[in-house]
Amino acid sequence: MSRSRGIGTTAETAVVKYLREHGFPHAERRALAGAHDLGDITGTPGICWEIKAGRTAEQASDGLIADWLEETEREATNAAAAIGILVTKRPGYGPNRAASWWAHVDLPTFYCLSQATRPLPVHLLAQPVRLHLSTLVPVLHTAGYGTPTPEVAA
Repeated sequence: MSRSRGIGTTAETAVVKYLREHGFPHAERRALAGAHDLGDITGTPGICWEIKAGRTAEQASDGLIADWLEETEREATNAAAAIGILVTKRPGYGPNRAASWWAHVDLPTFYCLSQATRPLPVHLLAQPVRLHLSTLVPVLHTAGYGTPTPEVAA
């Protein structure tokens, strides 16, 4: 296995572990699907997950995040998923701290997940939103995805 593939496998496994422990018990790494990528994680109905790790993810520019979000949306379309979520590893946060990695969605997706009732201004439609994975998962639960789990006291 190449070093970059190993980094990706470790990251995907860390996110799957977190998701399984937080209301997505059937989450698992997806086998590669070739030209029509379906995302990195399956078993979370309606959600397509793209996971990025390594130095490039840790230092990703806003432009690269936007490109990866577009990739994630294409994968969500390929997977017939309602939403696409990009998760990027943060520097200094290893696999056992995946809850603190960045979860990125586009603003319209976040807006829908938050069950807002007014339309977004057009100039905001392509803006990304970045929050911790541990913050996004409860938002997904309130929007009807996965199964909410009791939060462990810190």
